[in-house]
Formats: sequence, structure tokens, C-alpha cells
Amino acid sequence: MAWLEYLLPLIFLFPLAATAVIVLALRNLHDARVHSPFDAHPLREPGQSLRDRLDRAFANLFLDGALGPIVTLAPLVYGMGRMLFASEQDWIEWALYGALCTLLALVFCFLLIRDFQRIRRLKLGLACELAVGQELERLIRPEEHPYFVFHDVPGDGYTIDHVAVTPHGIFVVETRARTPAITPGGQEDNRVVVEAERLRFPGWSERLPLGKTRQATRWLTAWLEHQVGTAVPVKGVLALPGWEIDTSAAPDDLLVVGGGDLAMRLSAARLGELDTAAHDAVIVALHQRASRRDLPPVDRSS
Repeated sequence: MAWLEYLLPLIFLFPLAATAVIVLALRNLHDARVHSPFDAHPLREPGQSLRDRLDRAFANLFLDGALGPIVTLAPLVYGMGRMLFASEQDWIEWALYGALCTLLALVFCFLLIRDFQRIRRLKLGLACELAVGQELERLIRPEEHPYFVFHDVPGDGYTIDHVAVTPHGIFVVETRARTPAITPGGQEDNRVVVEAERLRFPGWSERLPLGKTRQATRWLTAWLEHQVGTAVPVKGVLALPGWEIDTSAAPDDLLVVGGGDLAMRLSAARLGELDTAAHDAVIVALHQRASRRDLPPVDRSS
């Protein structure tokens, strides 16, 4: 029966299929997320959402790197089986198997390049978030000042990087990582000009970071007013670690900083006065929001 010539070579694919199953079972073996031993809530550090995305990126890299050779070899192994069971040799068919192997190899090469580039971007973003988080930690001196900092606060379909609560207002701190441009002379150009609606980097401009920061500020303002029962002063802050900021044309509603003097800038800022009751209510609301487990994880693409 002619159909057996195509069915029997599948036997040679069983070892590859078993290896692929093992790879799929091991892809989530490394999970860096930890939970509190006291209340089982997930423990969150600065840049936790980026840490989670980085873990998933490494899992995808492992999957593409391990499955790539298996999937690429499958047509070749099947073709070798066909050569054993076929009554006559068809060189066009063998050439198709070889072409399919080549195509699959190219596809997985592109996937690996994509994974490496994504991991590189995520590492840069995590480094910037950690730098800003460390700077914000300098605000916390419970014995002297009522400063509180929350990291990765879930918003309405997105995650707010940091929320800093001071006696004089609440600050929504968004962090964006961008690689400085290289001039024809080989020097880094890390100067960015802040305008009302966009950031002008060397060679390109962006509107989304300012828009996202304003969106997060508006949401937190409305949400806190609903939770606390009274309006509280909130201001958006966009941190661009490693950049020199030109704020000569910057808008008044946002604060754009390089990140190095962020703690000093926020300590000196005076948005308004928070009475003790409102201050404590804000802390309680943000603490409950930041520790909620029923909110889905959010990926940030900007």
C-alpha cells in the first residue's frame, strides 16, 4: 500500500517528538517570582513587571533555542525514513525536504535574534528602573518624614512604575529607557529637549512617554479622590536615566528629569499640603492596590 510509505517514516520522528515534549515541560522550570511567607502576597521590587517580562523573554529564548534544532531536523529525519521505505527515489521530494529544513533554520535564527534584542531592551529598561527606584528609596526616612514609595502599582490596564507620597503631594513616576545616539565622531549625544507634547531626542522624537505619564497621572488623581473622598495634589514625573534634560520649553503639568537628583527634586517640590487623615488614607489605598493579586499582569510596550 502506497500510503504506508508515508506513514511508516513517522516512526523516526518519535524521539524528536519526545524531546520536544520534555523541552515544553521544562520551559517554565525557572520562575523567579516569590511570595510572602506571611500572607502569600507576591513580593514586588522596583521594576518587578520588567523582571517578569525578562523571565518570560529568557523562557522564550530557551524554547526557541531548544526547539529550533528539533523542528529543523524533523523534515530531514522524515525524508531519511522515506528513502528507506520508498519503492523508488524521487529527488524532487528530497530537495523539498532540504529546502524545508533550510527555511525552518532561517525562521528560528530570526526568532533567536528577536529574543536577544528583546532581552537587551528589557535589561536596559530594568537597569533604568532600578536606578530610579534606588534614588526614590532615599526619600524613605520613617523616623523623620512621612515619605512612602510604591513600586509597580496596577493602573487601569497598565502599570505605574513608581508612586511617591510626600507631605506635600503625590508623584507618579514613570521611567523610560532610551539608548543615547552616537554622533559621526563617535561621541554619545544624550541631550533631550522637552516640549509641550513631545520629547526631541537626537535624530528622533516621541510623544508617547509624555502621553502615558499624563494618562497615569489623571487616572491616579481620579482614583485617589474616589478612595480618599477628597482631592489630593498629584503630579506626573517622567524619568529618563542617563539623559541631559533641556526643560526650557517644558510644560508645567509634568516634571521631566534625568533621575540622578530625583529624590532631592521630589523632596523640594511643593504641590500642596496633605493633612494627616488624607495622607494616611492615601497610603492605605495605595498599599492595598499595589498588593492586589486579582489584577492581571500588564506588559508595557513603550
